Amino acid sequence: MAHLPSRRRLALAVPVVLSLTASLGFLPSAASAAPRTATTSQTAQTAQTADGPALAYVVNTGTDRHTITTVRRAIEAAGGSIVVTYGKIGVFVVHSSNPDFAKTLRTVRGVQSAGATRTAPLTAAGTTDEGAAQYLTKSEAAEITSASASAGESEPLEADQWDLRAIGADKAAQINPGSRDVTVAVIDTGVDDTHPDLAPNFSASQSASCVGGKADTSYGAWRPASPDHYHGTHVAGEIAAARNGIGVAGVAPGVKVAGIRVADPVNELFYPESVVCAFVFAADHGVEITNNSYYVDPWLYNCMDDPDQRAIVDAVNRAQLYAQRKGTLNVASAGNSNDDLDSHALVDDSSPDDSTAVTRTVDPHECFDVPTQLPGVVTVSATGVKGTKSYYSSYGDGVIDVAAPGGDKYQIPDTPSANGRILSTMPGGQYGFLQGTSMASPHAAGVAALLKSTHRWATPAQLQWLLKAQADNPGCPSEPYDGNGDGVVDATCLGGKRVNGFYGFGVVNALRAVK
Repeated sequence: MAHLPSRRRLALAVPVVLSLTASLGFLPSAASAAPRTATTSQTAQTAQTADGPALAYVVNTGTDRHTITTVRRAIEAAGGSIVVTYGKIGVFVVHSSNPDFAKTLRTVRGVQSAGATRTAPLTAAGTTDEGAAQYLTKSEAAEITSASASAGESEPLEADQWDLRAIGADKAAQINPGSRDVTVAVIDTGVDDTHPDLAPNFSASQSASCVGGKADTSYGAWRPASPDHYHGTHVAGEIAAARNGIGVAGVAPGVKVAGIRVADPVNELFYPESVVCAFVFAADHGVEITNNSYYVDPWLYNCMDDPDQRAIVDAVNRAQLYAQRKGTLNVASAGNSNDDLDSHALVDDSSPDDSTAVTRTVDPHECFDVPTQLPGVVTVSATGVKGTKSYYSSYGDGVIDVAAPGGDKYQIPDTPSANGRILSTMPGGQYGFLQGTSMASPHAAGVAALLKSTHRWATPAQLQWLLKAQADNPGCPSEPYDGNGDGVVDATCLGGKRVNGFYGFGVVNALRAVK
């Protein structure tokens, strides 16, 4: 996002069971997780009143009919109200005002994990620190339009889209702009499908609101709750803004884009039950690729020794694995904290973000950023116009899969606006600049859509490897990395020319994807 670090990201097919070694493959046992100063349960209990305000929960079980029936009865007996049951993945979304609800359900035969998905009551209001976008003014738009015309660009604002040129997307569009048979779903704050650059490619039949955990497919439900919730619309434009002589162009301007809104309309948080719904909805509606430029609230990192956070990881992982099995590739942003996700100690002072945050030390090998660190998800770091890691982008050897343009205010392009951020669509027919791994992920998703358009047979795993194979890796920098130019080393890149912690397998390349 424009202000960093920020909440948002500017922002393996295995059996689904409680055992994390079975359901998540590489995840450690709960006993080995790093200590913290507070747990979800402790924070939630602190926030409760004597009456026990309602909280939301996920209850994860086996998928056989007998277990689902048994657990359903136990939920009702413990004072739970079932919002929705995802029987195919064994996830119940429940509301309850019983302070001991999760503890009680964890003793029920067939329940593999259960926990609160938030630390504040369902009626709690909140704020977002998404940051302010830099909207394009009329005078700036006129200057860019003039430069675009002089350069022979097809879109009026394309002269300022250094990011398209950085990955060859402008040239790729002349060969193959992407197939109408491929859809990328933007799981985010909502998408304004009335924007003239998005309307031609928008798929309403594959769009919904999943806020609260249950899909609402009524007309327009996918739209942002307010113009201030612009994040998803910006992301959608980066992927598939049409080449129609209006505004900007997307990386894959010929594919379809859908919107699945998961941001709470009050506090703009992305709660686990909403994300579970989004992955299942996308899978069941034939979406080939999802873009996930967020982390699941309220925890920046979910630690496996906390039963609530463990249940969050379990539920979201079941949903995204289900999507993979149905043929959906999930692409996600790495985060904006400049964290080394392959280190052994990180400080998280922003969680929980729906009540009072506490400072805790976490091990990213045992406390996970969801969904980007889940198995099979493509993790994307960000680069600036110089092609080097953006100053804010998280990284990690063996964690980052690919890199893509996300913008960097310290890397200034030779464009009319001289703005190092990413220009894209905004609600209400507007345009604006944002930066972050939230912007990098949709660039990678757009290239994945081009690959899928060319290789219709490719499975999610094959598509991920194709994405890595066509990437260009600049290798680790030869000099100490000082992203903001203050004379202090900000990060250390480990790995070699082929694969490393800053860029994974390299920066995605749209032109190679269509050749």
